Amino acid sequence: MLENLALFCMRHRKVVLGLVVFLTAILANFAYKIDVKTVFEDLQPGSHEYIKVHEQFKDTFGGTNIMTFMVQSTEGDIFQMPVLKKIRDLTKGLYSIDAINEFQIFSIAGKKLKETRASTVGIESFPYMWPELPETQADIDYMKEAILRSPLVYGPFVSKDLTATLITVDFFDNLLDFNLAYEQAYDLVKQLDDETVDISLVGNPILYGWVDHYLPETMKLISIAASIFLVLLFVINRTWRGTILPLLSGAISAIWALGVAQLCGIHFDPLVVVVAMLITARAVSHSVQMMTRYHEEIDKVDDNKDVNSLSAATTTMKDLLRPGLLGIATDAGCVTVVAISPIPLLQKLVVLAVVWVGTVAISSLVVTPVLLSWVKNPKSYAHPLNLDLLVIRPFLDICVRVVATKARYVVVFLATIVFIGSGYLAQDLDVGDSNPGSPILWPDGRYNVDSASINKQFPGADRMFVVVGGVEEGAKNEFGGKVVGKIKNVEILDGMLRFQQYMEQQKEIGATISVADVLPSVNQTLREGNFRYSELGTTTDQNGELLFMFERAAEPGDLLRFTDVDINYASVLMYFSDRKGDTIATAIARVKQFIKDNPELQELANFRLAGGIIGVIASVNEVILSGQIQSIALALFILVMMCMFVYRSSIAGLFFMVPVVLANLVTFAFMSWQNIGMNINTVPVAALGIGLGVDYTLYICDRIKGEYDSGKTHLEAIGISLHCAGRGVLVTALVLIVSVGVWLFSSLRFQAEMGMLIGMWLTVSALSALFLMPAMAYIFKPKFIFNEERDQTTDAADSALTDSTPA
Repeated sequence: MLENLALFCMRHRKVVLGLVVFLTAILANFAYKIDVKTVFEDLQPGSHEYIKVHEQFKDTFGGTNIMTFMVQSTEGDIFQMPVLKKIRDLTKGLYSIDAINEFQIFSIAGKKLKETRASTVGIESFPYMWPELPETQADIDYMKEAILRSPLVYGPFVSKDLTATLITVDFFDNLLDFNLAYEQAYDLVKQLDDETVDISLVGNPILYGWVDHYLPETMKLISIAASIFLVLLFVINRTWRGTILPLLSGAISAIWALGVAQLCGIHFDPLVVVVAMLITARAVSHSVQMMTRYHEEIDKVDDNKDVNSLSAATTTMKDLLRPGLLGIATDAGCVTVVAISPIPLLQKLVVLAVVWVGTVAISSLVVTPVLLSWVKNPKSYAHPLNLDLLVIRPFLDICVRVVATKARYVVVFLATIVFIGSGYLAQDLDVGDSNPGSPILWPDGRYNVDSASINKQFPGADRMFVVVGGVEEGAKNEFGGKVVGKIKNVEILDGMLRFQQYMEQQKEIGATISVADVLPSVNQTLREGNFRYSELGTTTDQNGELLFMFERAAEPGDLLRFTDVDINYASVLMYFSDRKGDTIATAIARVKQFIKDNPELQELANFRLAGGIIGVIASVNEVILSGQIQSIALALFILVMMCMFVYRSSIAGLFFMVPVVLANLVTFAFMSWQNIGMNINTVPVAALGIGLGVDYTLYICDRIKGEYDSGKTHLEAIGISLHCAGRGVLVTALVLIVSVGVWLFSSLRFQAEMGMLIGMWLTVSALSALFLMPAMAYIFKPKFIFNEERDQTTDAADSALTDSTPA
């Protein structure tokens, strides 16, 4: 069937090429229009319980897109007129940023942070420095004392050493443009940052704004990598066709994939550029194999007539369609398992990746041999430097010698040691981020430096809220009316305080805050600031009265960051000093443990996890943790079943698992060693890595099988395969490893790390295909490679070859 397909394509090669050109031209128009952006909601597993809680309460208790400014005085505390003016100007400047929620601006120069006082009319509240600045030094000193008296401001918004203050603002998610918010925020900072203050800036809009900021650099690195790729292919292959055709294959598959994605309404996220690189590497690999086999067929003939190019290209396509299509089908099947994740980004990525991988069957397995069939002078070369004689063939001779001698047992033994050692190290692989700050950027990048500065001065820049309370839907009170005010219950408020004290024992949680902190402050204010009365009311009615007094003195919405409108739900807000996977997992586990240890409290009010940026990250980490082993196991199952189907042998599936499992374990061990966590960026790379681990081996082993079936001995078949298919493996791996090395210079840390991982996968996969798998094939002689009927007749010839091969 595959031979007939190859013959059909060659017989109608003009029609085939014309159709490819036509479709490429159409899809190029759509690919050009594809949106390149990051949509944070696509990173959230919508079906996860934490995300449901977050979505329900984010408009009340705070979302994931909070932007945090820290204004720090360069000399002395912030209570100086020049510094206070900067704080006021920065706060006012926030109103010029698009998509901000003006009711979620918290600053000592805003309307939300206030001093509370007792008077003859009850509780009154006054903004610290809104709408005007303090006029005299006495006014500044009074404001300073008022802030020191407020536990809701001193610590959370003004640092303990009084040298810095925080200004936070939330956004309307549906209106937010990360890149625009990033530009407007930094424009504001540039206007105000001078010798009197240092301004630090963090938050999701800023983080993903940095990703967009480095997009031009990303395109530059792609260009540099492509240039290196072209130069190396030209030097090694010595022909323009050997240089251009692999790149053309990658370009065609990219255009088709991006065009289809745009038609499906899928945008291209800069965070998945590494996956695009990995798939492009597939196209290049298959195309180079086609080129290598084509030149091998050309070398078999003595003249350069056009018909020789056609026959060589036809033979190439017929013989390589099976391993090529099996490799592509394996790639597509392995990446498809990522779709079981409830994370929209990964689901969309599956569509993009499957289409991209699928188009390689056209761009590499069809277009490359079709174009080669028209080569006029296939034995001509563009330069005299022959690296095949100087480097490639001597290296492949070593590969053959290793298999032919007892060194093959050493290779298998060393691979076993590496397998066991890597498996042991891979056990420590973290799920989630492994380092403080954002793993997307380098530790010395401005964002992570600013984040470290804020975490040094304040409880933490990242937040998570736990929702407390809740009533049954449609519940009625004793008078048949709507249930309200459940949070006023003494036992619930006391339980919230105990919960906060329990959570603050974790060192990464710098502070917690809730309505249970507000009421003691109101109670104290009513009694002329006497600290003895900084406590909750002793009855539900007293707590209700304290809440009423606070709300009466506040503006509409001031209480909403602590409770909902009906006071049936309250938040416990926690400040985290980092986003590390272990930190988040520990916090989530402690929340669950508190709930388990306090069943009587849970009967009064549910404690529901979890909102805010930390809650969202926790949901992603849990999805990855629960699905990681499942995804890898399913991908391996697909690999085994496909190999069993193609080669009609259960041994084939198990045999081809060896390089895949080895490459994955080595890479996971490397990730553990380098503190690279398994996160949303690495999961699709891991799935594609399974296909990458087997592609090279498929070409090597399929060629061994073909040569053996044609009458060669075991060693002769292995030697021919290593010198022919092995050349394609070696050239592809060498060119791609050097090219992806360019990403080590990226300003985006995750791109550099993913470049390292791809390089690691390529290296292990290539070495496995060239040394380990031929050695195992010769030692174990699997029947799907070596026909059983011929084994006895070739054993004697192999022994003679082995005896004559120098050690």
